[in-house]
Amino acid sequence: MAESALSGADPCELTVAIVVFKPDPKTVLKTIRSLRKAIQFTGLERVRVFLIDNSPLVSTYDWLSDEATGLSLEIINGQGNVGFGRANNIVADIAGKYHLVLNPDVEMEQEALANAIAFMEAHSSCGLLTPQAFNPDGTKQYLCKTYPAVLDLLLRGFAPRGIKQFFAKRLNRYEMRDQIGDDVFWEPPIVSGCFMFFRGSIFRKSGGFDPRYLLYFEDFDISLRTGKMAKIAYVPSVRIMHEGGNASRKGWWHLWQFARSAWIFFSTHGLRLV
Repeated sequence: MAESALSGADPCELTVAIVVFKPDPKTVLKTIRSLRKAIQFTGLERVRVFLIDNSPLVSTYDWLSDEATGLSLEIINGQGNVGFGRANNIVADIAGKYHLVLNPDVEMEQEALANAIAFMEAHSSCGLLTPQAFNPDGTKQYLCKTYPAVLDLLLRGFAPRGIKQFFAKRLNRYEMRDQIGDDVFWEPPIVSGCFMFFRGSIFRKSGGFDPRYLLYFEDFDISLRTGKMAKIAYVPSVRIMHEGGNASRKGWWHLWQFARSAWIFFSTHGLRLV
């Protein structure tokens, strides 16, 4: 492991950015372990992995050294909590041929990156790929979304179970459950930021994430902007497990950031109430 110089290296075949804040070592270790195996399976040699730590205190990351063996892992820290998007943008200008934005709570199958690269190689129009995702209990997650109405966000994030069940058909349409299955699906409007596999040229052209978002909705925004430049594809052969999170269970600060980012998103892209 080393601090990143962020320059002077030959163009990479693959770059990976993982943003963390006060990380849980056990969770991050599982992510790095699966990433290392997936990179080894691709056979790629020019790969750079950036762990971008937004924590207020600088960590030594000694606990990561064993899992990082054989992995070109570079730690970037000291910038403070600049937000998910701005942290990812630190490495935007040096994104490789392919660039993966990866959450620190994601584990991927060994073949995931190889399958993602093969799909991109076969489909030059694809600029962003989203995977098939599962919860830790094996149930399916739906990472693709239609353009949200305010009601969709309130129901999905904050409504009691009984209310969600009453609006199940509406929420299922929002999560595209009737369209996302075991086949490739082209051009979902919005995909999750937990695993965004970009063609590097498209990520650079987009300018990365909008820095106005500290947390939440930055993936919605970049999905819509990317969709104007290239095609987005859901590719079920790329499989991950994502622990995920819920803003409504994280306290008032997260609720405020959710509301603030929603305001920025709808002000930028257009408001839908219902």
